[in-house]
Amino acid sequence: MGQYTGAVLITLAVIVLAAGLILLGWRNRLRRQSDVPAPPQIPLDANGDPELGDFIGEPAQGVYVCTTTAGDWLDRIAAHHLGIRTNADLSIHPEGVLLARHGAPDVFIPAAAITGVSRSSGMAGKFVEKDGLLVISWMLGTKAVDTGFRPRYHAELPGILARIAAPGAPGTDNNEEPPAETKENQ
Repeated sequence: MGQYTGAVLITLAVIVLAAGLILLGWRNRLRRQSDVPAPPQIPLDANGDPELGDFIGEPAQGVYVCTTTAGDWLDRIAAHHLGIRTNADLSIHPEGVLLARHGAPDVFIPAAAITGVSRSSGMAGKFVEKDGLLVISWMLGTKAVDTGFRPRYHAELPGILARIAAPGAPGTDNNEEPPAETKENQ
């Protein structure tokens, strides 16, 4: 036995204990969130292929940060793999927003479920420069949630936000009155 064997064994025991406690905590979070409904499926045609309209703007590459309870950006939703951070491609369609995640199930946010879109500097363990995250607020069944996405290129963020928030885009009502300043200029 070497002189460091005891220290190595203690270190390994602490690492195994810490990993076990993390897994126990995640399992308990999953159990507490068992009432969270599954995200909607991507609309499919008769052949089972995705049936989404043309892109509104170009898709964006980036990182799916996570989905949290609306307004509580530290309460990560673990159910249905919504709490797993992955690389993703965000595309906006007339039917809604698709986050095609790499290594995890895709997240589809129907246009009718979107309640708002904003920018933030962080959520659930991912903090970046001021207004560096896109946050889509939406209704997952009866639960209000926020989904974060960080585009690979920061310059794309204002365009993505504008396309989601634009009249006729997902989550907007085409019958809304234009702002007062727009009405005056007509």
